[in-house]
Amino acid sequence: MNHAAHNTMEPIYEGKAKRLYTTEDPNVLRMEYKDSATAFNGEKKEDFENKGRFNKAITLIIYKMLEEKGVKTHLVSDMDDINLLVRKVSIMPLEVIVRNVAAGSFSKRMGVAEGTQFTKPIVEFSYKDDALGDPFINDDYAREMGAASEEDSAYVKKTALLINETLKEFFLKANLRLIDFKIEFGRLATDPTQIVLADEITPDTCRLWDVETNEKMDKDRFRRGLGGFMEAYAEVLNRLQK
Repeated sequence: MNHAAHNTMEPIYEGKAKRLYTTEDPNVLRMEYKDSATAFNGEKKEDFENKGRFNKAITLIIYKMLEEKGVKTHLVSDMDDINLLVRKVSIMPLEVIVRNVAAGSFSKRMGVAEGTQFTKPIVEFSYKDDALGDPFINDDYAREMGAASEEDSAYVKKTALLINETLKEFFLKANLRLIDFKIEFGRLATDPTQIVLADEITPDTCRLWDVETNEKMDKDRFRRGLGGFMEAYAEVLNRLQK
């Protein structure tokens, strides 16, 4: 199936980095990775050639690896350079962030130097709402906002910590240190009691530092104007493919 043929279908959802399209199967969607990069809630925006291609390839490698380790994801199959087929889910309005090392908003908020190692990973929740600036919440907030029941919050936290251990080991083999990452979960359209990992895992959603040099190999290169943005993504993909 070529790009021209499936571009005729209207996207049912367009986010900052991806578009979702319907397919012949009502429970399967086509997820297209865009070349756009955004930061600061969309205030900084730019297109980068190959970004969609890199992020699709990285997500596919990681999701296949996680599935093998028993983590349920929305992945159905590969499609082409910039598209994956995924199961239709309703995304929980919860961003789940796991932090192994102080960086980014944690360092700003808590006045802790970037690079400070935590004794144990920190899991935090944000309420997914751009208009509110994705505020920091806890499981009690999640319950009262109807974002997740207490059981669901506990399940999501447990799963996020399991994903963290698996990813840390996986990235370390590629000489990358997993500083922190953001994931999202969704309820399957075919069975809303089933919560699966959805969205993506890419250098857009992870902080990755080179083990030897501490060089940033992720979206911070774009956020902070460090240059070499796509070179870093290409390098991450290259290391994960080995």
